[in-house]
Order: sequence, then structure tokens, then C-alpha cells
Amino acid sequence: MLKFPPALLALFAGAVLSLMIVLNSQLAAYSSPVLASWIAHGIGAAFAGFILFVCHVRSKQTRPASKPIPKWAYLGGIPGAFTVILATATVNSPLGLSGSVAFMLVGQTLFGMFSDVFGLMGSNKRKISSQDLAVVCCILSGSMLIIFTPS
Repeated sequence: MLKFPPALLALFAGAVLSLMIVLNSQLAAYSSPVLASWIAHGIGAAFAGFILFVCHVRSKQTRPASKPIPKWAYLGGIPGAFTVILATATVNSPLGLSGSVAFMLVGQTLFGMFSDVFGLMGSNKRKISSQDLAVVCCILSGSMLIIFTPS
């Protein structure tokens, strides 16, 4: 299996997230944010099932024995559904795609830092440094420029 640097994978995930948001917002414009979320998650589940099948057939390996998966770990689809619903509503507003993604980045960064500080959901605890605060200020400043600069 090919190995890619985590930063490259994260960058690609961000691009795919933006693509998902714009496609779902187009679907929501013709229906509703909730219906768009249902359709997106149905197609996503079918595609994930296909990928799982292909990977399982190729590897013929099972998951190595480890500690049991916490029950709350199965609930990741709930925030995903809210993400689709809320993003489709905001992209079709005056914020547009770039404003929506900018605010989403701010929310992700702040929640990520909060999770790091308190070790939420089993993540490693990490103290916020002055460099982290500087990065957040840059992200907030850039987001504000995207949102409030006239086109």
C-alpha cells in the first residue's frame, strides 16, 4: 500500500471537503439541506462500503487484536450530518463557499485546540503554546479578510 505524508493527506482532505460542500450545497439549492444530507450520506455509505469491500478483498487481513472500540466512536456520522446540513445552508447564503469554509476552519481549529487541552474523546492532552495562539490569530485574520473584503 502507498504511504503518503500526513500533511499531504490532510491537505487533500481539505480540498475534498470543499468539493463535498459545494456539491451538497448545489443539491440543497434544488431540494433542502436535510434532504441533501440524507442523499450525501446514503451515497457516501454505499461508496465507503465498496471501498471497504475492495480493501478487504485485496488485503485478506483482519483488524489486529487490540482494546475494544468505545461505543461513542460509532457516532461520528452525527457531526458529519450536521456538517453537511449547516454547510449547505451557509454556502447558499451571502457567505458563499470561501466564507463558509473560512468559518468552518476557525471552528475546527478552536475545537481542535479545546480537544487537545482537555484530551476529549481519548485524544492526547496538549498544552496550548504561544505559537498556537499566533496561528489562531492568523487564521482568524485571514478568515475575516475573506469574509469582509468587498469583491
